[in-house]
Amino acid sequence: MQYNAPLPRSTALIRLLLSCFALTSVVMAQTSSKPNARTVHDSAIVIDTHADTPQRFLDENFDIATDAGAGHIDLNKIRDGNLGAEFFSIWVEPKFKGQFAHRALALIDSVYQQAQRHPDRISMAFSADDIVRVHAQKKFAALMGIEGGHAIENDIHVLRDFYRLGVRYMTLTWSNTNEWADSSGDINNQSVQHHNGLTDFGRDVVREMNRLGMMVDISHVADKTFWDTIETTKAPVIASHSSARALTNAPRNMTDEMLAAMKKNGGVVMVNFYSAFLDEDYRKAAAAQSKDENAAEKAAVEAWQREHPGKEVPYYVGENLQREWGNKIPRPPLKALIDHIDHIAKVAGIDHVGLGSDFDGVSGQTPAGINSAADLPKITAALLERGYTAEQVHKVLGGNLLRVFRDVEHAARELRAGAPEWSPAAISAATAPAKARSAAAGKKQ
Repeated sequence: MQYNAPLPRSTALIRLLLSCFALTSVVMAQTSSKPNARTVHDSAIVIDTHADTPQRFLDENFDIATDAGAGHIDLNKIRDGNLGAEFFSIWVEPKFKGQFAHRALALIDSVYQQAQRHPDRISMAFSADDIVRVHAQKKFAALMGIEGGHAIENDIHVLRDFYRLGVRYMTLTWSNTNEWADSSGDINNQSVQHHNGLTDFGRDVVREMNRLGMMVDISHVADKTFWDTIETTKAPVIASHSSARALTNAPRNMTDEMLAAMKKNGGVVMVNFYSAFLDEDYRKAAAAQSKDENAAEKAAVEAWQREHPGKEVPYYVGENLQREWGNKIPRPPLKALIDHIDHIAKVAGIDHVGLGSDFDGVSGQTPAGINSAADLPKITAALLERGYTAEQVHKVLGGNLLRVFRDVEHAARELRAGAPEWSPAAISAATAPAKARSAAAGKKQ
């Protein structure tokens, strides 16, 4: 019988320590193989393509450097969420009929005013390269997109002027059908005159946007308008704030066939954060209470008008009422938002999905945990948890939008045969370095 003598205590202790060290090394190796979510997020240029904050700038005299309160965007929230660039929505409510362009100009001015007040923290941007340049300066890039083609008042000249003022995308319709494009918002309303998609003038608008280098946005449009746009455009298009209809059956969302077409077109779908576009149960609950909510909103507007005769009803009157009613419905989990990003990435491809929050435009009704721009890092963490790589996450956070923006700019140069489109904003950006060099040279002399 073989007898194994017990190991000396010192030898046993050494073996135990070695085993613990080996186990710790394995755990550390596994942990280090997973990228740090905050590091990944902070190393990205995060771009969001839709925020309705200009309504607050104009109607409430809101200063973006102050605390937004229940609002989604202010400079501290932007910093905390590493939001690098925002396309501020120039949305003209249809009640401004006869003054669409006038209201749009006031909203555009409100964005410039924010940049003028805080030049050390905000810079206007007019191109993909501008976004990168401003980010390198550790400042926030402010861009603009018109939400609703009615703002151009059926005039190509006005469209060009909006481009010259710095507008870099236009949503062909809002929830209202205009004179040249059908909207998903009223497509089933028989009292509205529809066009079976785009009219001939509507196609001219798309072609002129291509020539200018203004991104064509198909969020809000009716299905037939989408397909007419895809047929007409000579450049990639964007959906600035839309989600997947296969997951949530909202007309504002995109079908899988549309997602496949976006891939073929080279465009990008920027996922909307509105709960009714992300969660079917929430959508149904919101629809069920919409009649009572609309009646309550009408009463609130009328009450405000009685107290302020002759004055225009500010945006926040309806916004506050909508927030109150929206809070009656439980918010869906963050998972709902990630599901839509994931679905679009699977159907259209990882190169064709991004973020289009609709911040400050959905009455606070975003998924649980997404309370402002400060919470954007949670999206990065959730995507990494699902197995997306840091490179793929960077595409979703902003890389895909930058690519499309550049592709649209390239298409415009080709359509113009290399000739630049005259624009004060573009000329200012292009000549600023030269002016700086001239000034520096003058000092040396």
